[in-house]
Amino acid sequence: MPSAFDASNPPFDRLTQEEIGDLRAALDIAYLRPGEAVLIPGQKAEHLHVIIKGSIEVREGGTLNALLGPKDAFDSRALVHGAAGEDFIAAEETLCYLIPRTVVLGLIGRNAGFAAFFYSEVSAKLDAFARAHRQEGMESVLRARVREASRGPAVVIPGEATLAEAAASMQDANINAVYVREADRIGVVTGMNLAKAVLLQRLPLDTPVRRVCHFDIIAVDAEDFIFEALLLMTRHDKRRVAVRTAGEFTGFLEDIHILGLVAGNSQLIPGRIDRARSVADLAAPAEDIQGQVERLHRQGVKVEQIAEITSDLNRRLFVKLFELMAPPAIRAHGCLMIMGSEGRGEQTVRTDQDNGLLLDGPVPEAELARFRGDFSDALASFGFPPCPGNVMVRNPLWSQPLEGLVRQLRLWIMDRTPEAALNLAIFFDAIAVTGRTALLAEAKQALAELMRGERALIARFASLVESFETPALGVLTTLMEKVGVGSDAIDIKKAGIFPIVHGMRAMAMDRGIMVTSTAGRVEALVEAGAFSRGLGQELLSALRVFMEYRLRAQLEAVRRGSLEHEALVQPATLSAADRDILRDALRIVRQFREMLRTRYNLAAFG
Repeated sequence: MPSAFDASNPPFDRLTQEEIGDLRAALDIAYLRPGEAVLIPGQKAEHLHVIIKGSIEVREGGTLNALLGPKDAFDSRALVHGAAGEDFIAAEETLCYLIPRTVVLGLIGRNAGFAAFFYSEVSAKLDAFARAHRQEGMESVLRARVREASRGPAVVIPGEATLAEAAASMQDANINAVYVREADRIGVVTGMNLAKAVLLQRLPLDTPVRRVCHFDIIAVDAEDFIFEALLLMTRHDKRRVAVRTAGEFTGFLEDIHILGLVAGNSQLIPGRIDRARSVADLAAPAEDIQGQVERLHRQGVKVEQIAEITSDLNRRLFVKLFELMAPPAIRAHGCLMIMGSEGRGEQTVRTDQDNGLLLDGPVPEAELARFRGDFSDALASFGFPPCPGNVMVRNPLWSQPLEGLVRQLRLWIMDRTPEAALNLAIFFDAIAVTGRTALLAEAKQALAELMRGERALIARFASLVESFETPALGVLTTLMEKVGVGSDAIDIKKAGIFPIVHGMRAMAMDRGIMVTSTAGRVEALVEAGAFSRGLGQELLSALRVFMEYRLRAQLEAVRRGSLEHEALVQPATLSAADRDILRDALRIVRQFREMLRTRYNLAAFG
């Protein structure tokens, strides 16, 4: 029977063939009766159990925290870090492989990838399991298609155009090469060709460009792999190759564009945004921002770094769009602000718009009305869906003079409904991206003064964490109805991300902390003595786990062409190791919610 042990199941897939042989030689099998306790709190584990068939309940007191099934392993923490902290009880007749503790410890000492499964800190465990994926980064670039790389437009000039005209065409399009049409032939001329012609050959600027262009074009198809393009560049000693799409030349692939794939194009996109001369010019870099999320993830970049890069690029896009669209009065008197995950710097795959406009006084009403509609429409055309709650520049409620917004904040505080509390939460995450940024600082200061000393208001605000349940992994029945999904999936945003983000938001508001990012709030709250650094690190680790799993779900939703279920994670599709990490993260959130319930007496709002 032990020979049937599945070594492809994480974390055992990290072992070498020799290590797998050692493990199989040490295996035993245990039969567990229904109701039999395998481990109890305080007991040290002498074996790592891997379920063959049946199921194991994981309980803490009277609470069912998880239901483990085939291929799940337990209890790594009891095996390595001391005693068990939960009850592990057979829910039915169950068979388990038994791996002796001494064998597991030996493999941990020999194999860092395998050891990652036994880390106590969930983000370290997640990072270690992703490390092999990160090492595949360059390989994934080579397997990318040419069309995935950023490239300039295909500019075609006639053969009789002069050298000066060719140079001007390159400058206007901000490219280093153009196509030259001469009768029935297509050639290429580069900036270097022009420089050599003028500086070395001393040709006049009015020389026809046909004299210095090359008609032996080296080309690849947009559907070819990057490694094929690299082979051509190397073979012909070229820094760029022409790109064809459906038989037509559509641009050039340069070595810097391939480098851009490695870095997700994040170093190239800002230049394209800055050079935009019209709203239409921003469509391509907006698409690049979205595409680079998948490239960065495929290369194993950490989710928080992806969010930071993406948020920075989106902010650049918003600033440029504002500059291109806002009439002079709004540019002079307005402050563009973004909210939600964009404001916190935690956005990855774009979901919906969360933005607004503050003004330091009246502006022409017709100009304001036109800008409200045009700005939101432009973002929608770039792939930023309208906000279901209408938190957009388009909505006059979120696009008004400072004094009007302060009055609205006061009304929301007095309203004391969940909807009003949610609007306050949205605004509390706002950051100013361009214009008269001091306006937002004034509005936030006014909010802080209105909330100062209002313990009951803060508690009501904090009670939003009770909007959704945080389920136990494997216990997906009526609890799932409370997060709006079926019994085979978890809405990772509602169950995991929201309780951490909003809990930190409430505690920051309570302490008058104006930092917007969740990580920044955690650090400030730790410094203020609100909770221990260890708890803060655990919560950030859990948040990164949820963001990582949500990003995977989002990218899959993008591939399906629908973001309707972009936050749904199906535990049955996860590996045993991923389920173990998710289980740890959900446990941390449940502990945090219990702390909030006690601190703010949230039972009073039930």
